[in-house]
Amino acid sequence: MAFPGFFNEAPGITVRDGLADFLGASEDGRIEYGYADAVKLAGHSCPTVAGAWLMVRAALRALYGGQLPERGGVRVDMVEAEDTGTTGVIAQIFTLVTGAAAGNGFQGIGGRFSRYGLLRHGVDGGGIARFIRVDTGAAVEVGMDLSGVPADAPLRPLLQAAMAEDASAQARAAFAQVWQGRVRRLLLEHADDPAVIQVRPLG
Repeated sequence: MAFPGFFNEAPGITVRDGLADFLGASEDGRIEYGYADAVKLAGHSCPTVAGAWLMVRAALRALYGGQLPERGGVRVDMVEAEDTGTTGVIAQIFTLVTGAAAGNGFQGIGGRFSRYGLLRHGVDGGGIARFIRVDTGAAVEVGMDLSGVPADAPLRPLLQAAMAEDASAQARAAFAQVWQGRVRRLLLEHADDPAVIQVRPLG
């Protein structure tokens, strides 16, 4: 499987999962995620997937500081309904990293390690989502504004050319290069840009 090289350059996210530790799935429950994991889940790489990756990274850093975030220890409240726009895609990335799940989530072992009901949709608030630590109640609101990360060339004509029934390999490659170029810039140049990846403490 050959991904673009910049996937490996994108910021990673490391968490501790008590369930993984308890069941012996990873030493000390430590799990390391890379952007390629988000791409495998979504099945594609786009600014929305990259933005979701950076938002969950920023939220966990704000909530846990220098500590390892606790997977399964965060509730995620999405502002929009799950079938609105790209909300479902974003929520899936959030679930991948945090473990927070809706009605289909793991219900725990002996009252511990439950992820059931930690993801909710259509919750009043600002931004795209709120992340709340289950143990302390500390919360942050996250959003993103990708207008400051334009593509290197107008995408619409490239997209139209690439989607034509008789599109050449060159036309498809030209579109893909510009498309992933924007994703690359977002991940490598704007990962910590507060104007792009927005985090606001609550309470």
